[in-house]
Amino acid sequence: MAELGKRAMEGDIRAASRLIRNMEDNLPGTEAEIKDIFPFTGKAHVIGITGSPGAGKSTLTDEMAAAYRKKDKTVGVMAVDPTSPFTGGALLGDRIRMQRHAEDTGVFVRSLATRGAMGGLSKAVGDGIHVLDAMGKDVIIVETVGVGQQEVEIINHAHTVLVVLVPGMGDEVQALKAGLMEIADIFVINKADRDGASKLYQETLNMLQMGKWDDGWIPPIVTVENVADPISFAQSVSDLTDKIDEHYQFLVKSNILAVRKHRKATAEINESLRATILEPILNELTANGELETMIQKIMKRELDPYSLAELVAKKYMAS
Repeated sequence: MAELGKRAMEGDIRAASRLIRNMEDNLPGTEAEIKDIFPFTGKAHVIGITGSPGAGKSTLTDEMAAAYRKKDKTVGVMAVDPTSPFTGGALLGDRIRMQRHAEDTGVFVRSLATRGAMGGLSKAVGDGIHVLDAMGKDVIIVETVGVGQQEVEIINHAHTVLVVLVPGMGDEVQALKAGLMEIADIFVINKADRDGASKLYQETLNMLQMGKWDDGWIPPIVTVENVADPISFAQSVSDLTDKIDEHYQFLVKSNILAVRKHRKATAEINESLRATILEPILNELTANGELETMIQKIMKRELDPYSLAELVAKKYMAS
C-alpha cells in the first residue's frame, strides 16, 4: 500500500490532508493511493448539506459535528468553498467556525475548492470522501458552496441530503422549484426565529403535499432557531441528527441505500472515465494548439461542434 494512504488509514491527519490536497492538484501517483484505500471504504454515512449562500450551512455543520461526537461517532467534514481566481484554492480555507474541533481527533475538517466544477463540486470531493471513509469516520458531512440549481449534484455523493432554507432571503421557494425539492431528504428551516419562518414552513409543506414520494419517505421539515441561544440551538441540531439517523435506517431497511450506492458508483465511473480519457485528450489538444484551431473553425462556421468531436474521436479512440 502507498505510504500516504496507509498513514491516513491509521488516522494520520497530516497524511490525510496531504492526500486530499494531492487529489485536488491531480498530482501523479494519487490514483494509485485511491486504488489502495478503496477496498476499505463504503462504510460511512455520507450527509450532504446544500442551500443558498448565507443560509448558515457552516454553523449547522459545526454543530452537527458536535452532536455526533456526543453520540460517540467520529466525523469527517468536507467543506466545499468557492475557488480563488488567483490560486485555484479554496477562498474561505479551513473553516473558522469549526476550529473548536481542532483538538478533537474524532473530527477531521477539510476545505476543498470547487475548481470551477459544474454543480460546485469537484472530482476531489468524491475521492476525499473515500479518504475520510478509509480513516474510519462514521459520519461524513459534505457542505456545498451553495450555487443554486446546480447543487443537485450532491445526490451523486450523499446518502442523505439536507436542503437548508432561511426565511427572508427571498429565493427560498424559487430554489425549491428549481430542483432542490427533488433531492431533499430533509428540509431545514434555519434561523427560524426570524420573521417569515411560519410562512416559509407552510409554503414548503404545501409543495411537499403536491409531490410524489414513491420510495415511502416524505421529507420532514426541521426548524432550527437562534444560534445566539447555545443550549436551544444545540438541542434543535441534536434533534436534526436524530432525524438524519432515522432516514439512514429507513434507507437500510427499505434497501434504498443500495440504490443510492449504485447511483454513486455510476457517477464515480463517469468521473473516472472523464479524467482518464477526456481530460488527457483535451490537454493534448490545448498544448498542440489544435483546440484553438477548432474553436476558430466553429466561430467561422467552417465546421460544427459535432463534426469536430467525431474527428477527435476517430483520431484518439480508434481501435
